[in-house]
Amino acid sequence: MAIVVITGCSSGVGYDSALAFARRGDRVYACVRNPERAASLAQKGAEEKLDIRIKLLDVTASSSFSAFFEAIVAESGRVDLLINNAGILHPGAWEDLSEVQARAVMETNFFGPLLLSRAVLPQMRSQESGYIIMISSLSGVAGLAGDVAYSASKFALEGATEALRHEVDRYGIRLALVLGGQYATKIFRTSGASQLDGDEVLPPGYPLDSVYRELVEWKLKQVRDSWPDAMDPAVVAKLLLTIADSDGSQLRWVADDLASRVLATVHGQSDTERDAFLRLAGGAQWWSEGLSAPKVTES
Repeated sequence: MAIVVITGCSSGVGYDSALAFARRGDRVYACVRNPERAASLAQKGAEEKLDIRIKLLDVTASSSFSAFFEAIVAESGRVDLLINNAGILHPGAWEDLSEVQARAVMETNFFGPLLLSRAVLPQMRSQESGYIIMISSLSGVAGLAGDVAYSASKFALEGATEALRHEVDRYGIRLALVLGGQYATKIFRTSGASQLDGDEVLPPGYPLDSVYRELVEWKLKQVRDSWPDAMDPAVVAKLLLTIADSDGSQLRWVADDLASRVLATVHGQSDTERDAFLRLAGGAQWWSEGLSAPKVTES
């Protein structure tokens, strides 16, 4: 039985993933910010007699992270897997977004996962094992108009995860990124991204006199029109099971054909080739191998 922590479990990928891991016999700590939105998952877990334990967690409240993991370790003895899934978006042209909106996206999508991961690292190091999986996005490898804040948060998450894995691999800790296309989650509804059920497209309060209005309306209409074809989040949940059982040698995992095509286009190298190049370029292979720093030859 693995001890699994998943953020953003009130719906979508987090909800389906909590059920998927619990159904195979793992103990799942399913994190939500609003306890009312955890009712459905709690009921489903009770009906199936699954070991799902609802935990309240605000991924922007980093001061609570250490105590959060201490409580889990006190109860379960370890933390085997952390899945950083919680995320938000504020759609619109960069010039139209407020600083508060932009910072909120970075706090939730970037600083939240990275600081939560930092808080669990001491426990994983003491275990000499652990897996941290970041739910990224195609917006983290290909920035598009209307996605500046969201893309920035996911690009940052991609780079930080790729770098962090080289720091912690000597301790038996693995990291992975998951990229996918459009899935039928509630991120658009809860973020006010698109009025999926009505005639209006712009989020409430969006400046109607924006010079970018046509662009933003066009982009959000695309989201609304493609919504019926959005993929089932259970697809990602199933992939997460596969990643959790892998040896950690693969960094980026694609959840669907669209993600596969995009990644193949923007990344000419395979993960293995890129990984080897970065280790060589960084000169820190000795660290990953658990060796001491090589002596610097004085000229």
